[in-house]
Amino acid sequence: MNAIKSIVFLGLSSLFLVGCSASKSSFTNLKPLTSETVPLKNAKISDTELLRWSHLDLIKDTIPGMSVDRAYEELLKGKKGQRVIVAVIDSGTDIEHEDLKGRIWTNAKEIPGNGIDDDNNGYIDDIHGWNFLGDVVNETLEMTRIVRKGDDGSETFKKAKKKLDEKKNEALMNKQQIDFILAADKGILEHLKKEDYTLQDVKSILTTNPTLGNYKMAMMQFLANSSREEFMKGVKEYGEHIYDQLNYNLNTEYDGRKILGDNYEDFSTKFYGNNQVWGPDKKHALHGTHVAGIIAQVRGNNLGGDGVATNVEIMAIRAVPNGDEYDKDIALAIRYAADNGAKVINGSFGKGFSPQKEWVHEAIQYAASKDVLFVHAAGNDGEDLNMVESYPNDRVGDNEIADNFIKIGALNFYYGSKTVADFSNYGKTDVDVFAPGVKIYATVPDNKYEHQQGTSMASPNAAGVAALIRSYYPTLTAPQVKQILKESGVAINKTVVIAGDASNKLPFAELSTSGKIVNAYNALLMADKIAKSSGNVSK
Repeated sequence: MNAIKSIVFLGLSSLFLVGCSASKSSFTNLKPLTSETVPLKNAKISDTELLRWSHLDLIKDTIPGMSVDRAYEELLKGKKGQRVIVAVIDSGTDIEHEDLKGRIWTNAKEIPGNGIDDDNNGYIDDIHGWNFLGDVVNETLEMTRIVRKGDDGSETFKKAKKKLDEKKNEALMNKQQIDFILAADKGILEHLKKEDYTLQDVKSILTTNPTLGNYKMAMMQFLANSSREEFMKGVKEYGEHIYDQLNYNLNTEYDGRKILGDNYEDFSTKFYGNNQVWGPDKKHALHGTHVAGIIAQVRGNNLGGDGVATNVEIMAIRAVPNGDEYDKDIALAIRYAADNGAKVINGSFGKGFSPQKEWVHEAIQYAASKDVLFVHAAGNDGEDLNMVESYPNDRVGDNEIADNFIKIGALNFYYGSKTVADFSNYGKTDVDVFAPGVKIYATVPDNKYEHQQGTSMASPNAAGVAALIRSYYPTLTAPQVKQILKESGVAINKTVVIAGDASNKLPFAELSTSGKIVNAYNALLMADKIAKSSGNVSK
């Protein structure tokens, strides 16, 4: 893949449907956090804070984190939770990462490496999850697949064709820019005969060659705020993205599915792929490994960052290629997670077209029947989801199909008008709550760590808090956990910039159904109170 009124616990009473019992809650005298007296964050965030800002506290640090550290220090110390399986449906997960040791789900019903489907679930040797993509890495977008099938006269085809043409033109223009920058860098390298050239080196170039002169002017501008190494690294990464778009994602002649040998329009064939949950090459599992780390990387071991939840096992399910996921793969992945004991599913993926969305809806409903919470990323187009289509979702028209689906927008680390990430989608009816999603530090393949950003990072932050709730309060249902994530969040009564456009501002209360940001401390307080009301208090 490729949400706030005055600061009160609105809707709290709707959750407490059962009268309070006589037993005392361990959190009786503690009050939820609010943002009424928090000053705006004007100071630059420190490097140390940036490594774990999503765990920090709005009140103590003036950073809109989820108060995870505070929850552990003040609420969870000395308490024992149950193990919770969290399914990560993504691009693959490096389950051998040093900071995910002891955090990977193992299917106890399977005997590793015997080539036999010991648990008779149709997936041979699915020891740590399943790879529904086999050796597929690159894929087309759904709009590309719709256009490739031909004009059937439908509105869907017309919309897909229009969108595909726009995306192709945009990619071609970006390719021209990338090609020019690469040529400029090569020309200056050849002229200066040094790879680590600086801005001053470029300024010193004297030439009557018009081409080199153009290169000089361009690189002077590009290097004004960056080193050559840093700038060209970004250009290379962005160039790979653009070339992938043109070669694979937007190319109607490309068919990545043929490697897999499965018909994506036939839901009767369900057993395909393999058990290599990081895919054919770990480097392509960066996204999924980062997501898994946000949820589960080991806390306090001085390696990389810290995960939100401790008592978790990651079930790795590979179903998201470099391109748009197939509805069939996602539906089967959700069902696999539900059938194998996951209590939380994280879905950091999404797309604008969904030809077989009913398969995914049925899978979400199936997960609901198994009491599984599905946490999903809102998307990174800076759009109002009330106005544009985005899948998967939990709606058919105005009707909600299930009560176990929660959609997450992304926060920046600044508390104030820039609190919402520039890229984050939003929506008063379609986005439920916001969580940290900018520069999140977590695991990537081969025992490395990186900052990544997107609603793809916000979703696992929220999923981690959901796992905390389900670990310490296992009697609470998926709908209750969803409601806790929404209602217990911290509300911010401020107007914020959306889509990175300073002229486009809205009250934060209008960006999601809750108008709040996820807060682990408050969530655990609310979970404790609900459990107390039904006689099931955390030990």
